[in-house]
Amino acid sequence: MHTSALVLFSGGQDSTTCLAHALAHYDRVETVGFDYGQRHSIELQARVHVLQAIRDEFPHWAPKLGEDHMLDLGVLGQVSETSLTRDTAFAMQANGLPNTFVPGRNLLFITLAAALAYRRGLQVLVTGVCETDFSGYPDCRDDTMKALQVALNLGMEQRFRISTPLMWIDKAQTWALAHELGGDKLVEVILEHSHTCYAGDREHRHAWGYGCGTCPACELRAKGYQQFVAAKA
Repeated sequence: MHTSALVLFSGGQDSTTCLAHALAHYDRVETVGFDYGQRHSIELQARVHVLQAIRDEFPHWAPKLGEDHMLDLGVLGQVSETSLTRDTAFAMQANGLPNTFVPGRNLLFITLAAALAYRRGLQVLVTGVCETDFSGYPDCRDDTMKALQVALNLGMEQRFRISTPLMWIDKAQTWALAHELGGDKLVEVILEHSHTCYAGDREHRHAWGYGCGTCPACELRAKGYQQFVAAKA
């Protein structure tokens, strides 16, 4: 039986929901973030605020929430020519993928998370990848996660499980899952403290949280929130 988890935690809506899901299901939970030279590096600050808010607002979860880890993955930014690692406009590429796709990002994230989990004695790797609202990113697919799980367990002689709570739900359902896990308080933590905007905008506050309102991440978050609110009404 799995009792411990490591959450890949960026400080965004999806990873905050995954963190709440892990805290509701496991006795010991740690978090890991990655600094890869992302254009929206303000998310690295947001994640600290989200973690503190979780501790403050959910005292029954606080004892389960253990150490937070930050890994320097600057090499990923060095080899990536994308709109998340360079100051370029968001656009579709000739291969049909948006230029927000950072090749190898999730593969590296999960591999490094597994190495950390190995050292920390953690059993489950929790990630917010999703095949419903995934912008076509091939490293968010269920098949990719299953293949990674096999490779990691073979290569490390472990029994890791990669958990993907958001894999088959859309953004509106992600808001609903957050509400199911932590009620209005968790939704408010996500609105006020999490960061999703690719442009790194923390100046403009909308009904769905902070962001530029025009990048693909903001548009997806806003649309999902509107659908979530309408469903609740």
